[in-house]
Amino acid sequence: MATNYKTPGVYIEEISKLPASIAPVETAIPAFIGRTEFAKDEDGNDIFPVAGTKLPTPIRITSFLDYQKYFGGANSETAVFETSGIPTITDTEDGGKIVKRVISCNAKKSEVSGKYMYYAIQMFYANGGGPCYIVSSGSYSTNITNDAAKAGLDAIAKVDEPTILVLTDKHNAFSSTKSGYKDVYDYALAQCARLQDRIAIFDAWVLSDSPYTDAGIVREDISMDYLKYGAAYYPWLQSTLSYAYSDSVVIKHQVNAGTGPYDGLTLAAIKAMDLNTYRTLVNEMDKNVIDLPPSSAVAGIMARVDNNRGVWKAPANESVNLVTGPSLKVTAQQQETLNIDPTTGKSINVIRFFTGKGTLVWGARTLAGNDNEWRYVSVRRFYNFVEESVKKATEFVVFEPNDANTWLRVKTMCENFLNQLWRQGALQGAKPDDAYFVRIGLGVTMTSLDILEGRMNVEIGMAAVRPAEFIILKFSHKLQE
Repeated sequence: MATNYKTPGVYIEEISKLPASIAPVETAIPAFIGRTEFAKDEDGNDIFPVAGTKLPTPIRITSFLDYQKYFGGANSETAVFETSGIPTITDTEDGGKIVKRVISCNAKKSEVSGKYMYYAIQMFYANGGGPCYIVSSGSYSTNITNDAAKAGLDAIAKVDEPTILVLTDKHNAFSSTKSGYKDVYDYALAQCARLQDRIAIFDAWVLSDSPYTDAGIVREDISMDYLKYGAAYYPWLQSTLSYAYSDSVVIKHQVNAGTGPYDGLTLAAIKAMDLNTYRTLVNEMDKNVIDLPPSSAVAGIMARVDNNRGVWKAPANESVNLVTGPSLKVTAQQQETLNIDPTTGKSINVIRFFTGKGTLVWGARTLAGNDNEWRYVSVRRFYNFVEESVKKATEFVVFEPNDANTWLRVKTMCENFLNQLWRQGALQGAKPDDAYFVRIGLGVTMTSLDILEGRMNVEIGMAAVRPAEFIILKFSHKLQE
């Protein structure tokens, strides 16, 4: 309605000719759920959850230093050295002088306590990660149960920004036949399907010498519902990160096959007596590196690919940083049954080592591996991105007149956004009409009853690019002419 001017003079009216625009949402904001040393908010208040009365509080961080500020350090894996990798000094003396000293310390990587959050965040940032959310399920003395993990998922469900869910810690019900996460996996996938703005990344939690065993356990622990919102990765990664431990580790000392003066002392006691020996022991202990589940590294790779190429690029054929290789070398033949499961369709993406190339993510499928629409992680994440961006941008239309003027504004806004994506290479097609369509209007997407009932229906179709998973080169002999 025009302004009713009553006083003589000159007036200025600004007329907007530009259509409303759609701002793209962030696409790689993971939420990590697991145990931490402590949990504090920006005011220094304790935010550890209390079962039945207090949900975890998600905290947004942007760096590993932020993590250490709010959640502390790693769990001390002192028990790893005390049970299987006892640091041992073996001295050979001649005339009271040491002529040879050998220090050994071989920790078993499978005996880590299962509290991986601290290491997971390091892997995330080493592989290109950025902003993320941390949800503490409790202190290191807390067991990860279904209730604790679900409480973390409930807490992060109330935050709109996260787009990836990662469960970092080993479940206390973990065994050689199950992950313990069965109910939680279904709970996470159901949340992703309900909110439609995130996916879940799962790990194969069994460390065995057989990829078939691990794959079978993961597939059994995930139901058939909402598979298009999840992805699983295998095997674990041999990281370059050393174990965290305290100076209470007890040392074994042998001299000429007898007991030495350091035998039975702790690192702290040796440090007070002989700093050089202490440093030599610590250097040897730090050579023991930890095996880690791959989900956090994959989350970092997704962030890296999104920033460099776009969410429509598959997070595969990408190098994994801060690792020496996968914990198990899977062959191309072994990957066949992991990548494609004709019975359930639950594809498992393999991380493999290639000579001259290093460690690469060599799979790009969701758990819905037999679904032609939602087979690829990049397609699922791209649709999440577009749906969330358009949803947020069109909120201004709520309670606007449901007429042709509003329909035109919405259609133009969506077409401009999709056109930009097409020009960036996110959509297939030689021209825009081949890449997308936006339909809205009476007799097109709405009936008179829809308008009477206050509904505005908008149909958007997109020809999303898909990864070239199988490259077939065909060669033949050409006869001389």
